[in-house]
Amino acid sequence: MTISRETDYAIRIIRALSRGGRKKIDDICQCEHIPRQFSYKILKKLEKSGMVQISRGAGGGYVLAADTRDLTLFDVFKSIEGDLLLSDCLGHGFDCPMRGRGKGICGVHKELNRIQGLLLGHLREKPLAEILQYADIPA
Repeated sequence: MTISRETDYAIRIIRALSRGGRKKIDDICQCEHIPRQFSYKILKKLEKSGMVQISRGAGGGYVLAADTRDLTLFDVFKSIEGDLLLSDCLGHGFDCPMRGRGKGICGVHKELNRIQGLLLGHLREKPLAEILQYADIPA
């Protein structure tokens, strides 16, 4: 499992916005070394999830709409990636070819499900504020 570049950029955007105040897209991109072309799409996803507020117009910009003490890595991953699945077989509606062979859930599926539960639990356990304080780069 790999953290996508888009999710990495989303975490960095939140870090830039967590420093307070309204930020312009160019300031965020320059501070966090994010290509501008990715930023708009990511900021729209973060807005949709309620993490970022977007103001348009001459005095517009981006502000953090959620407290990083209430957000976790899971929240960011979910807003950018959607469902977090180690394997397609863990997705809703997956038609497992092993189902119905008299053994119930496939052993591989069962183990992947256990590991995914652990991973999601870890992603939910630490507030983003704690993570960002150690990874802060001076503005």
